[in-house]
Amino acid sequence: MADRAQLDRTIQALARNQMEGILVENPSQLRETILELVPKGSLVSCGGSVTLAQTGVMDLLREGSYRFLDREGKTNEEKEALYREVFSADAYFTSTNAITEQGELYNVDGRGNRVAAMIFGPKRVIVVAGANKIVPDVHAAVKRLRAVAAPLNAKRLDLATGCRNAGRCVDCRSPQRICCDYVKIGFQQDPQRIKVLLLPEEYGY
Repeated sequence: MADRAQLDRTIQALARNQMEGILVENPSQLRETILELVPKGSLVSCGGSVTLAQTGVMDLLREGSYRFLDREGKTNEEKEALYREVFSADAYFTSTNAITEQGELYNVDGRGNRVAAMIFGPKRVIVVAGANKIVPDVHAAVKRLRAVAAPLNAKRLDLATGCRNAGRCVDCRSPQRICCDYVKIGFQQDPQRIKVLLLPEEYGY
């Protein structure tokens, strides 16, 4: 269970950076909040995320309430087209690799499609994250990516990377490397665009 004071600090810091942090107590409340934020029938898509699967968000997107741009089961060519179609979505769902207590979102991507959509394109970005993603600062965010997120994701995806074997980033040059694009989102011009839905439990990597 998270430190509530830390959650409050992080939500307040997100607000200063024109991103709205919303505390949701459990996956059931998370579902209700999403349905309030994103009207049924909206065109939506998502980035790859263990958190979205664990919290039931993927099930919600696939059950028919939304027009879901789903890459599951697509050919490589179809995925490439979908990655670009995502930029016209009403809402893009993702998690984040780290959230600093200064209200910054820090992520690393392999192809860049996830961080690209977080930065620009979809009208709204819905970030779902467990309290385990909160870190004190950017330095701690980088450390978390290198020691936790990258190795566990590489193992999950069965990739031939150095971090999968070492359990930490070794700055490999593998063709399957997933740590290619490091992005810090520190502020938003549009205060309505990014919503960060925080759960007090641990979810994802």
